[in-house]
Amino acid sequence: MKKALITGANRSIGFEAARQLLKKGYYVYLGSRTLANGQEAVDKLKAEGLTEVEAIALDVTNDESVKNARTELGTKTNVLDVLINNAGISGGFPQTAQTSSIDTFKEVFDTNLYGVVRTTQAFMDLLQQSAEPRIVNVTSGLGSLTMHTDTSWKYFAVKGAIYAPSKAALNMYTITLAYELRDTPFKVNAVDPGYTATEFNHFRGTGTVHDAAARLVKGATLAPDGPTGTFFSDDNNPETGISLW
Repeated sequence: MKKALITGANRSIGFEAARQLLKKGYYVYLGSRTLANGQEAVDKLKAEGLTEVEAIALDVTNDESVKNARTELGTKTNVLDVLINNAGISGGFPQTAQTSSIDTFKEVFDTNLYGVVRTTQAFMDLLQQSAEPRIVNVTSGLGSLTMHTDTSWKYFAVKGAIYAPSKAALNMYTITLAYELRDTPFKVNAVDPGYTATEFNHFRGTGTVHDAAARLVKGATLAPDGPTGTFFSDDNNPETGISLW
């Protein structure tokens, strides 16, 4: 049975991704900043008959929490097949380049970029034990330099000065990591779940949590001949959902 770890998985898209992977036969470690919230999410899944799941306390912004999560997971398994770096924050909107505070920049980057780096590095040794390791970094079309310079793009006017750069940096980290692992079985990709109706955007999104999670799961279950170092976004290529950055 393949094993997956999802950060920020106690609700919303991460929770639904856990559900979908469980239905595909994966064992899922559901990462949550607080164990209580994680356990509540696990109980909901088990009530649906999805029993191969357990909660892991994991705050991606806290070195000690990430280390403790790695230690705990190491007592349960010596291999990890999938890591979905889903935890993320927006920093609140509007965000202007002229007035946004450095403190807010630091807060958002600590979760959206440093948290991904922190978690990926901590669990890399377990991923290296997998025959087909997959890393999915949850990004956003708002982090695409290409789309932000296309005046015909439907979200062209949405220019968050903090959130967008945090995701752009995450995309570059993804590309660099994929390049470093290019001669291994790893598939490392950035996946945009789309503008989804969640608490994250006060339910203003137009997409469903189910469809958003399915995009993450697609990246997590790529075949050996699947792409790596790729940016997946249905906003960019509606026919295939795939575009090389």
